[in-house]
Amino acid sequence: MSGGGWVRAYHLLPDFLGMLWAGAVMTVIVTAGGFVFAIVVGLLLAALRTGRSRLLHSLIYVYVEVFRAVPVLTQLFIIYFGLGAIGIRLNPIPSAVIGFGLNGGAYLTEVFRSGIESVNRGQTEAALSIGMTRTKALLYIVLPQAVRVVLPSIANFAIGLLKDTSLASAVAAPELSFNAHMLVDRTFLSTQIYLLVAVFYLAMSLPLSAVLHRLERGAARSRRA
Repeated sequence: MSGGGWVRAYHLLPDFLGMLWAGAVMTVIVTAGGFVFAIVVGLLLAALRTGRSRLLHSLIYVYVEVFRAVPVLTQLFIIYFGLGAIGIRLNPIPSAVIGFGLNGGAYLTEVFRSGIESVNRGQTEAALSIGMTRTKALLYIVLPQAVRVVLPSIANFAIGLLKDTSLASAVAAPELSFNAHMLVDRTFLSTQIYLLVAVFYLAMSLPLSAVLHRLERGAARSRRA
C-alpha cells in the first residue's frame, strides 16, 4: 500500500469526514423511516391475521412470502425504476424507506404473529367476558405482552436494517455507502475511505445495540415480575 495514499488521505480527511457525515445522517433517516414503516406494517398485518377472514389471511400470506422471497435490492429497483416507468416517480430516499419498510414489514408480520400467539388465549377470553371488544383486548392485553416477547427479534431487525441501508446506494440514495462510492471514484483512495466508513457504521451500530440491549433487559425483568 502506498504511503503517499495515506498522506493524501490525511490532507483530505476534513472533506472525507464532511461528506461521510452527511451520508451517515441520511443513513439514520432511512433506517428510522424504514424501521417505523416496517413496525406499522408488521403490527397491522399481524393483528389482522388474528381475525376470522380467510381471504385476508391468504392475502397477507402472499404478501409475506413474496416480500421475504424476493431480495430487497430487487424490491428497491422495482419501486424506484419500475414505478417510474409507469409514471409514479419517487425520489431515492422515499423509495428506500418504502422498500425497506415493505420488506421489513413482511418479516415483522411473522415476528409479531408469533408473539401474539405466545400470549395465553385465556387472557383474551377473559377480556371479552368483562365486556372488552376484541380490538381493545388485542391493543391493551395481548400486544403489550407480545411486544416484550419479540423485542430481541425487533432489536436484531433494527441493527440489520442499519447495515442493509447500504443497498439504497443502488437507487442513488445519498446515504453513507453512496457517498463513499463517490469519494472513491473521485480520489481512488478506496482503503482509507472504506476504513472510515467502517468506523461510521460502528459508531452508529454500537450505541443502537446498547440501547436495544437495555430495552431487552427491561422487558425480561418485566416478564419475570
